[in-house]
Amino acid sequence: MFAQTTEAPQWLLSSWIRSCQAAGATANEPELVAICRGLLNRWSEEDRTYHGLKHLVDVLSHVDELAEEAADPDLVRLAAWYHGAVFSAAAKVAYANAAGEDEEASAALARKQLLEIGVPEERVEKVASMVTKLVRHKAVKADTDCAVLVDADLAILKSDPQRYKLYLKAIRDEYAHIPPIDFVRARLRIVTKLLERDQLFSTAASHAWEDPARQNLVAEQARLVKELKKLEDSQESVGEPEEK
Repeated sequence: MFAQTTEAPQWLLSSWIRSCQAAGATANEPELVAICRGLLNRWSEEDRTYHGLKHLVDVLSHVDELAEEAADPDLVRLAAWYHGAVFSAAAKVAYANAAGEDEEASAALARKQLLEIGVPEERVEKVASMVTKLVRHKAVKADTDCAVLVDADLAILKSDPQRYKLYLKAIRDEYAHIPPIDFVRARLRIVTKLLERDQLFSTAASHAWEDPARQNLVAEQARLVKELKKLEDSQESVGEPEEK
């Protein structure tokens, strides 16, 4: 289930160290461990109901699943570690704009920390670029590393119906401070934009994810349309003005 109390699997630390060293890090192991623990603390922050440690583990696992299609899978793994390292669900507009993940700030953090541990600047920039490209969650086909990261991040969409329901609940809980009608409108915009794409996933290994993901999104869209209609009708019945 999704929860910010999820304990970090033991393999996360060794995976982080391997990826850093493969990327060219020159720092010693204690220094790498310190950076990793700081990132784990970020991913375990209390306001992360969905975008927490479980999400990081899922993305890293799906990167491993798609790794053969990546030009440099360890750089993709590092980008996965940083893609939501800076997060806030506080702002009312956060979910509508970027689901709370601050890609620009996360990329800046990646640049700072990866350079500090000796990863070559060119490789650091590749990691930071992948993180910032997640703003639109749409990869350039020629960029196989970015395609793997985007597909891994969106892989939750192809979950079985029960897990998809848990995902939706976790997202709503994460933005519980947003009024229902604002949240439903924002979520409906996101779902509709996803369904308007010709393809949700761009790597060859993820083609089998397309149909279940679309089925989940179509069903969710239908529910959201009905829910929005009820909320708008309720709003009108009490004489509240509609949102401009």
